Amino acid sequence: MYLEVVSPEDTLFSSEVDSVVVPGVNGDFQMLNNHAPIVSLLKEGTVKIHTHTQSHLVLDDLHGSIVPHIDDSKILTIAITSGTIEMKDNKIIILAD
Repeated sequence: MYLEVVSPEDTLFSSEVDSVVVPGVNGDFQMLNNHAPIVSLLKEGTVKIHTHTQSHLVLDDLHGSIVPHIDDSKILTIAITSGTIEMKDNKIIILAD
């Protein structure tokens, strides 16, 4: 499935992914390939992106830089203060603040 994470300033991430875990207003939830269509609000927390090709990376904040960590997992984490997520036809768009 394809994921785009965008902020008012820039596109933070755009790539094929295996899964995404987001901080929903009623708790964290995960989306996998062929997930049912959904639109939801997001609260402050961490978006965890399980990628095919990235090493473990951390984006310190929406204006910071990506910092690699030594780890065998393929997870990108992005801290957000709020946002909205939409998934439809195996494409996820996260509008993050």
